[in-house]
Amino acid sequence: MKIKISADSTCDLSPELIEQYHIDITPLYIVSGDETWRDGIDIHPADLYRRFHETGQLCQTAAVNVSDYIAFFGERLREYDAVIHFTISSDMSGCYQNACIAAQEYPGQVFPVDARNLSTGIGHLVLDAAELAAEGNMTAAEIAAFLEQKREKLDVSFVLDTLEFMKAGGRCSSVAAIGANLLGLKPSIEVKNGKMGVGKKYRGSLMKCYRQYIIDRLKGRDDIDCHRIFITDSGELDDATRAELKELVLSLQPFEEVYNTQAGCTVSQHCGPKTMGILYYHK
Repeated sequence: MKIKISADSTCDLSPELIEQYHIDITPLYIVSGDETWRDGIDIHPADLYRRFHETGQLCQTAAVNVSDYIAFFGERLREYDAVIHFTISSDMSGCYQNACIAAQEYPGQVFPVDARNLSTGIGHLVLDAAELAAEGNMTAAEIAAFLEQKREKLDVSFVLDTLEFMKAGGRCSSVAAIGANLLGLKPSIEVKNGKMGVGKKYRGSLMKCYRQYIIDRLKGRDDIDCHRIFITDSGELDDATRAELKELVLSLQPFEEVYNTQAGCTVSQHCGPKTMGILYYHK
């Protein structure tokens, strides 16, 4: 059985991993007034940050629509027997619902999976699916069902440098944002049950907060699957900082694969620049 693995642009996999694992991507839309762009194709996080600083306004995110999915799946099914497609959590976007509607056009051939997550939390599932499809021992339905179970083991969180983007998007009050800025707080965001919530709050320089966050998530843990971890940021970090974070991660847990990736527009426009998270599985 020849199976194509695909995902929405919210999976935040690097171009290198997308090419290596032969992943096809459906871009979400970024909208501002009468203008519309495709995430990761026509617009990138740096463009969003520039527009925000110039205008004080955030763009909006629009889900991949049903007609886009129908065309996308149909094109793949000319070459493949089945498609397994991963979307951002259905509590965060309408992508999953739209993919399910589109899949009805191809009974038994398209299997949408609600990742119940975002960013490289989705990316983990995508790479696992690609590996299982390449092995050829499971059907598309079996792979999709297996990963719907495995998604429950994901640990997905981020630390924010600023609440300005959350405030502009209506996800926190002006008072909370001002209070956090005055106190020098860097809140963490955790994904649980398909939704984002506030976790621990950190104080101090951004690098100090990064380090303490990583230590809190990884140090002394024996319940972590050390096969793969993503260190994902939303841009404006230099290579030296990314290398230092990777070194710290490896000093705490013996991960076999460590990938630095950058978030696309969907995560970046809500969280702002210099957001950083580590994403991995529990055993």
